[in-house]
Amino acid sequence: MMTTLFDPDQPPRPRVICLGLAAYDYTWTVADLPAGDGKVRALDRREGGGGMAANASVAIARLGGSVTFWGRAGDDPAGRAMSAELASFGVEIGDFRLFEGARSSVSGVTVDAHGERMIVNFRGADLPVDAAWLPLTEVSDAAAVLADPRWPEGALALFEAARRQGVPTILDADVAEAAVFDLLLPHTDYAVFSAPGLSGYVRSASLELDAQLRFARSSGCRLAAVTRGARGLSWDDGDGVHHLPAFPVRVVDTTGAGDAFHGALAFAIGAGADVACAFRFSAAVAALKCTQAGGRSGCPDLRDTVNYIHQF
Repeated sequence: MMTTLFDPDQPPRPRVICLGLAAYDYTWTVADLPAGDGKVRALDRREGGGGMAANASVAIARLGGSVTFWGRAGDDPAGRAMSAELASFGVEIGDFRLFEGARSSVSGVTVDAHGERMIVNFRGADLPVDAAWLPLTEVSDAAAVLADPRWPEGALALFEAARRQGVPTILDADVAEAAVFDLLLPHTDYAVFSAPGLSGYVRSASLELDAQLRFARSSGCRLAAVTRGARGLSWDDGDGVHHLPAFPVRVVDTTGAGDAFHGALAFAIGAGADVACAFRFSAAVAALKCTQAGGRSGCPDLRDTVNYIHQF
């Protein structure tokens, strides 16, 4: 197993399959996040693709990985724009399906001067849940697979196929219904929760963090982790709870930081990194993303990430 940093002069190129949410984001920059009703003047506005697994795919492509995105959207302007943008980043989109009559997921994102954001997401409508069309025979060629919880039927099919082939599975465990996590965790190698996702699943924000992670592992995943923003990362691998501090950065925009973290983790695991190295690498990718506006444009490449880690 790899215990040192990747060499940008001899970069790994793991093949990763990502499955889950693709959304189209409309983003407004404001001085302060709004509270209550009224009007707020925007300092800037932009639009482009978003979504957890889709953003993770872009992060992997930026790092130099070979990445395929499997997902669903409507055959509408948002869906077509998302498809074209993913392809422009070098993501394989042959199985990102646009369904006639369905409506794509769309998000409104408001970002303040401190880089914090508020997201209002419409998850789409009339998207078929059946995962029978997924090309699961391709999983045997992957070095790792990643899914978010927004299409549980697809994630389950992908993870079951990966387990049969001995391919590592990474779950982006953002906020979701407990039943979704109960379904997916027994098939997950690396479950990385957001702090709200973990406390919501445990149903107790007051429970000590170590106990929350043990609860998640008891549901079947081999490793349970939680990203905590500026407070770093913690994980339970069955040999105790481990902690990793956050990298210090000047935050411009946190949008997509968690997605970049998960994509980098899939890249690192797929490239053969050990767990501690993979988490440190992923934390650096997420930190660098926060120094730039946008959920995708700020994702660093491999050389920038390695150079950044060498500073610490």
